[in-house]
Amino acid sequence: MVGQQIDEAHFGRQGLGSVPVMDDAELFRRLLDDPSHDYRLFRYGDVVEGEVMYVGRDEILVDIGGKCEGVVPSREFQTLTPEELGRLRPGDRIMVFVLQPEDQAGQAVLSIDRARQENTWRRLQEIFEAGGVIEAEVVNYNKGGLLVNLDGIRGFVPASQVVAIRGGDEVSKQADMARMVGQRLKLKIIEINRHRNRLILSERQAVQEQRDAMKAQLIETLREGETRRGRVTSIADFGAFVDIGGADGLVHLSEISWTRVKHPSEVLRVGDEVDVMVLSVNPEQRKIALSIRRTQPEPWMQVASQFQVGQLVRGTITQLASFGAFARLQEGVEGLIHVSELAGWRVEHPNEVLQEGDEVIVKVIRIDPARRRIGLSLRRALEVADEELEAVLGPEAVAIKQQLLARGITPYAPEGEEPVEADVDIEPEDEEPPAEHGGDA
Repeated sequence: MVGQQIDEAHFGRQGLGSVPVMDDAELFRRLLDDPSHDYRLFRYGDVVEGEVMYVGRDEILVDIGGKCEGVVPSREFQTLTPEELGRLRPGDRIMVFVLQPEDQAGQAVLSIDRARQENTWRRLQEIFEAGGVIEAEVVNYNKGGLLVNLDGIRGFVPASQVVAIRGGDEVSKQADMARMVGQRLKLKIIEINRHRNRLILSERQAVQEQRDAMKAQLIETLREGETRRGRVTSIADFGAFVDIGGADGLVHLSEISWTRVKHPSEVLRVGDEVDVMVLSVNPEQRKIALSIRRTQPEPWMQVASQFQVGQLVRGTITQLASFGAFARLQEGVEGLIHVSELAGWRVEHPNEVLQEGDEVIVKVIRIDPARRRIGLSLRRALEVADEELEAVLGPEAVAIKQQLLARGITPYAPEGEEPVEADVDIEPEDEEPPAEHGGDA
């Protein structure tokens, strides 16, 4: 009886008793509702998740809910590393791309490689629209730049957008790019076109955005007067830029050293590690002013105890000005030899008797620690007897004196020259020295 009811229910024959008669529409509806006949229809380009049923060297079978299992031929899972393939087991879930909804055998032809690429393109598009940064490994290079791999998608980084590629001839650029193969770079997407398979990237923009963000954060936390450790990143005529943890600050030429520096390259090199003091922070202009010299003891603090008026000292001429010559007495301390104190006659300009780099003996005639100035006299030192010079400064001072006298620099006026009276004490500080010799910038 039961068998007859089922037979009639399925085939629509006249039933016995109360068994209803089914029409064709109702039968078709029930067949569609039967879970045993529930399978999906796919189109080319669909990316779906399926269950791994079998893993072989030549193919992988994946159940994606179709009429039968789909097949991934070996040529379509080339992006799987040997380790990834070895870990793949039946029951694992995996994303696949539908290449062919149904082949002659009734199987869907699938691709793991294309699914990965499609997911990567979608992810890259989202990152591009959000302005994010990605990381990729350099796999090769060509004449124009670097090639990177992003889960099966090849991206291009023009040489002009790579931080580590130097300018210069083509040979140098190619050598730089060759050294970068295998490195991982942080990159910014500057152009993406899925249909043309085009992905252009920039390391420079990624680094700059990262530095801008770090600089904004750093500026909020920096405080004037604090000391930080930094690295010299670049050098210019007017100073040096120092990275203090994600942001560059400027150390002006006058803040590099207590001694006079004509150019930062005299004492600094790119890559040097230095201590710097924060002088000022300008959040609006995003500028940071730093000082190297203020992290070091100021030589002028000891001047009063090291020098006295009337003392004989050795010095080196560092700069000539119309009003006199500057002589370095020790690191960070320079004095001024006024033109009236150079020789026993009236000197119009110091270059008549001295050159930068000359070794001299001078007598201290004035000290003003508050203004960081020392007045010196060359002519008065030349009046000192050799025995006294040797007793005070050693035989080298006598030799220096003899060299100066041999060049015609004497404490007395030659015949025909207008002498300078020995008692005349012209104030050397009447003239303003260059900024390098002044106090704080």
